[in-house]
Amino acid sequence: MQLFDQFLYLFGIEGAVLVVAALLLFGVQIYLYARYGNLVGYKNNRRKKVREEEPAVSIVVPMFSEDYGFVEERLPLMLQQEYSEFEVVLIYVGQNGDFYEELLRLRQTYPHLTVTRLVLDPRRPISRKMALNIGIKAAHYECMLFSSSDTIVRSPRWVKLMASGFARGQVVVGYAALEQQEGVQNLLMRTDRMMQSAEWLSRATLGRPYRGIIHSFGFTKSTYFGKKVNGFNHLGMNIGEDDLFLRAVATRANTSIILSPKATVEQKAWGGFGWWMSEETYYGASARFYPASVRWHRFWAPASRLLFFAVLLAMVILLPLELKIAAGALWLLRYLFVLFEVRRIARRLGERHMLRAYLLYDLFSPLWVMFRSLLMVRKDERVWR
Repeated sequence: MQLFDQFLYLFGIEGAVLVVAALLLFGVQIYLYARYGNLVGYKNNRRKKVREEEPAVSIVVPMFSEDYGFVEERLPLMLQQEYSEFEVVLIYVGQNGDFYEELLRLRQTYPHLTVTRLVLDPRRPISRKMALNIGIKAAHYECMLFSSSDTIVRSPRWVKLMASGFARGQVVVGYAALEQQEGVQNLLMRTDRMMQSAEWLSRATLGRPYRGIIHSFGFTKSTYFGKKVNGFNHLGMNIGEDDLFLRAVATRANTSIILSPKATVEQKAWGGFGWWMSEETYYGASARFYPASVRWHRFWAPASRLLFFAVLLAMVILLPLELKIAAGALWLLRYLFVLFEVRRIARRLGERHMLRAYLLYDLFSPLWVMFRSLLMVRKDERVWR
């Protein structure tokens, strides 16, 4: 008590309040990043087996444009996987008959490719869920993986690793990075993808799964057609198959989390921050249906970081030299711990060169999270049917 009185005498009530706030927020930051680190030591093979044999797998991919880059570059990477028995079910949604015929001719080279066409009618838009529903019905196998035409498969063992999840579960979630390109914008967007994914992946490793990612997830036919859901939910939205649907079917007992650099795929980056914000506001519209604990965390994680920086800045501006040094020490300790955890997460997920711009991301990402939240206040017409 005497020490506290002496502290008040030297630095005043403002100093005491700022120091206590800085220490509390420092503790919050350490806790948050330490929890993200749970996924580093996670091993899915510790869970009980539900299948002994390597399952045959259907990979279902909807395609909404005449994307020759996908057909010539990304689709062959899916078709040339090192796996004993699998098929790729491609659902082409469009009106170009010549392009559809070209897809059918690929079967001469890849007999394990199945192509289904949905004729696009502007008066009756076809959602990704509708296309996936057709693909699920066309799939020949019980175990199904789902991806997108934007996906770049990094490794010929992607199917093998993801399919191993069905040995211990009915739902499988993996990680999808953002394509690595030149420039600071791309590096910051890639970091944002990794840290957002670390949040939901760490929850899944703790037995509280609530989402996956459209570029790399899976479930069984019996899960999809089960009495609990009987198909996709939230049919009034064009999104939600990788989060709102999985939220309804994924449990601690039936969900496998596949974390390996060779199981990581990439999403093709089609632009810079403008494109990224459009993607985030579109797919982020489903977040309003997430559990309250998830929504609170999505708000509090960046907000606590912003408050921490603001309190340290106030200490540097308002308090004597001793506490300015203490503020700098707290910032440095937090930053070193954060870099340590981010490096571990990046290595587990197969991400590269993520530490080079992390200071920029650390400082400015709370601001763009706030900006993104403001953009999402307005109803996105692309989301709702």
